[in-house]
Amino acid sequence: MTKHRCRWCEGDTLYEAYHDEEWGVPVYDDSTLFEFLILETFQAGLSWITILRKRENFRKAFDNFDYKKIAAYNQNKIDDLLLDAGIIRNKLKVKATVTNAQAFIKIQEEFGSFSKYIWAFVDGKPIKNSVDYYKNAPANTVISDALSKDLKKRGFKFVGSTVVYAHMQATGMINDHETKCFRYSEV
Repeated sequence: MTKHRCRWCEGDTLYEAYHDEEWGVPVYDDSTLFEFLILETFQAGLSWITILRKRENFRKAFDNFDYKKIAAYNQNKIDDLLLDAGIIRNKLKVKATVTNAQAFIKIQEEFGSFSKYIWAFVDGKPIKNSVDYYKNAPANTVISDALSKDLKKRGFKFVGSTVVYAHMQATGMINDHETKCFRYSEV
């Protein structure tokens, strides 16, 4: 029997595996939330499949997304990253990763965890939308606007409302699986 998936992932095994196993599953672990945040910032202006195909390279290049290590990166490390053909070599995004790691740690210090901070924007539980076709899902909402604004106020870069909404979808803060998708009722 064929599984009905969200149509955005159909036809690519990597995309399908990501959809089936990760996308939209609520994430409360700070390290995983940071990984998704960084991947989403690099995705800005690109397709998500491009980022997925380079994900392991990103893990290797960015010390397995260890935000404490990344927060301490110096210019030599940034220069090395800009020479790494395995990642997206955008100078502003690489620098933003360091800035975002530093801001991430400040949020942890203030709220006890990044998870507590970010999940408060949805009252601690996923918002379950009723999307019949993925192209009908919004690109941003009032909540992603507010979260984006707050992240920027706290020093984060590349966290516009659309990037933030994609992060919320990926980490299960919002369930935007198509209603006919087998994952819709599972997450």
